[in-house]
Amino acid sequence: MSNATHGLRWANIARALKSRNYRLFLFGQGVSLIGTWMQRTALLWLVSTYFSEARSAAFWLGVVGFSSQIPAIVLTPLAGVLADRWDRHRMIMGTQILAMLQALVLAVLTLTGVLEIWHIIVLSLWLGAVNAVDVPTRQSFVVEMVDRPEDLNSAIALNSSIVNGGRMLGPALGGIMTALFGSGYCFLLNSVSFLAVIFALRAMRIKPRMIASARKRILSHLVEGFRYAMGFPPIRGLLLLRASVSLVGLPYASMLPVFASHLLGGGPRSYGMLVTGVGVGALSAAIYLASRSSVLGLGKVIVIATVVLGTGLIVFSFSRSFVLSLMLMPLLGMGQMLVMASTNSVLQTIVDDDKRGRVMSFHSLAFMGMVPIGNLLAGAFARHFGPPLTISICGGLCIVTAIVFSKSLPGLRKLVLPVYVRKGISPE
Repeated sequence: MSNATHGLRWANIARALKSRNYRLFLFGQGVSLIGTWMQRTALLWLVSTYFSEARSAAFWLGVVGFSSQIPAIVLTPLAGVLADRWDRHRMIMGTQILAMLQALVLAVLTLTGVLEIWHIIVLSLWLGAVNAVDVPTRQSFVVEMVDRPEDLNSAIALNSSIVNGGRMLGPALGGIMTALFGSGYCFLLNSVSFLAVIFALRAMRIKPRMIASARKRILSHLVEGFRYAMGFPPIRGLLLLRASVSLVGLPYASMLPVFASHLLGGGPRSYGMLVTGVGVGALSAAIYLASRSSVLGLGKVIVIATVVLGTGLIVFSFSRSFVLSLMLMPLLGMGQMLVMASTNSVLQTIVDDDKRGRVMSFHSLAFMGMVPIGNLLAGAFARHFGPPLTISICGGLCIVTAIVFSKSLPGLRKLVLPVYVRKGISPE
């Protein structure tokens, strides 16, 4: 590859950084996400070691995963409506403060030695409710943080990069901190890390946004957005694929502690290394997407990524070697990130601005609503048949999902083309 091509790719990656508000957000979010992944790593390890038997541990990890994301089914669509009607900047400020308080309560309960499994479930529900509002609002807010609409794809990919940068550093630090000092200090550091993103949000200068009249009732507004999303096959197809991958392709993450401790013979550091490996692959995928100059061709990327994720899960389920399992983690991270970020980029490109919040809430729901159901089903299945068989079946279902989506891809391209032409993305 020539130096000119390299320079063009780096220029594409850095486009969104020209916007001051986005630079502030990226820095604050980057610090906060390290703490978030530290807490997630420490919490899942704490639950996995709470029980001595692998199948029981897998079941309760599924319950905790279910609790942390089930509020999304009710709250995420509502959050999408509010994101179209309210000030998104203030909404995100509120969610970050509530998430900081949740981490602080978890730290206090752990450090005082009174934490029980029901505490973890209740606090997971708390954080799940906060994230159900935060995620679609934050995704809709990205377009307000960049100065130029053509930098949106770069901003989305860079945001995915910083998420996975946190996934690389956070689990490794969380594993080390847990081994040396215990889980409580990971939770405390996460609480402190939220100050970075809160200060960044405070420092932003956001232009007032034209908000449509709120005369319609919330339910009518929600129904309107749902009909719009389901009535346009490209949006509907992307949402259904995202939901399917979330249901069957992502429950492996909640079972990694079981594989690390009960099947691979490792400790909290080993678990942290596995999660970090996922982050390495996901970060590589996000950087690749950020270097692209256009969303054209992402449909094919989505199909390939889903097959890669499914194949990686099948091989991982049979592995009893820590080295082999660690080598597979970047493959899993790459597959899931390419699906997540690519569907996000295409949706953000083709959606009407006045329905952006609602459509992105459906995209968030396809992730946050399906993952808890997948975690619960996978945990129940693993309790009876074991984690390896569960994960291998999930991998096979991912491949089936990719085949089904690929069959519809030519028709979806024809429907999206007029939108791309109108927005100057594709020549007529």
